[in-house]
Amino acid sequence: MRYFTLILIALFPAFCFAGEEDSTFARKIFDEALTKGRCYEMLDVLCNDIGARLSGSPEAARAVEWGKREMEKHGFDRVFLQEVMVPHWIRGDVEKGVIYTSDGKENRKVPICALGGSISTPEGGIKAEVVEVHGFDELKALGKTGINGKIVFFNRPMDPKLIITGPAYGGAVNQRHKGAAESVKYGALGVIVRSMTLALDDVPHTGSMKYDSAGVKIPAAAISTKGADYLSVLLKTDPNAMFHLELSCQTLPDEKSFNVIGEIKGSEKPEEIILVGGHLDSWDLGHGAHDDGAGCVQAIEALRLFKALNIKPKR
Repeated sequence: MRYFTLILIALFPAFCFAGEEDSTFARKIFDEALTKGRCYEMLDVLCNDIGARLSGSPEAARAVEWGKREMEKHGFDRVFLQEVMVPHWIRGDVEKGVIYTSDGKENRKVPICALGGSISTPEGGIKAEVVEVHGFDELKALGKTGINGKIVFFNRPMDPKLIITGPAYGGAVNQRHKGAAESVKYGALGVIVRSMTLALDDVPHTGSMKYDSAGVKIPAAAISTKGADYLSVLLKTDPNAMFHLELSCQTLPDEKSFNVIGEIKGSEKPEEIILVGGHLDSWDLGHGAHDDGAGCVQAIEALRLFKALNIKPKR
């Protein structure tokens, strides 16, 4: 025990020195980032000059060029493009959602938007009774008898009691992602899904969805949270109310695009890789700042900080 204590005492100054060195090093990174950081400048160009960057679009191609230029500008050891084929879906000009009472009278137009990857409706749209559900168990319980020939309305909200919104989103998003694929099993004509947001407004939120590869495809759209609440209240007094859904979106052949890769080579173990990154593409109804412009510029900035401070990582 005496020897162990002596060794600890002998090593303690080294630990303190290492801690101070790390702290000083971290402070240099913080200072560089806070006083000379370029994240907001880069994000401004990506989101405002280039704008929305839907996969396969000309704007997405411009974002690739921009990313490569930024990395080259900061003198990364290696910058290159990696070819990849990407989906090319376009929204189209028509997105219409109208609620009708069961006696056929137009009741209210509500804001909707097609989900990413959805097929279009037939020209002129589809009009059918609406059935509200909050999950796939309810869908299964209704079965073909309750679903066939109708439009399924998924209205399970995100949980507002969760302080961290990620789990709230995760707890509701399966109805958007798989709602169409599940509903078509019971003969649904289409799907509308409550927007994945805690805000109560008239701004519908698009997002990804997935069809079963071998299954029938039906159109799918997001409805604003205010629109969803209104429709839900109406269905309680008029359970045979109808919904008119019209979309003109379509999926085009895949487009060639590129992963944009910048490297700082490790000084000791260059074959081992530490990876940071984001996705350059974004949805088309906003500027793509949060999803995922911020992730992209932070990834570039991380390497810029290393270069600016002459940090030579081992990996």
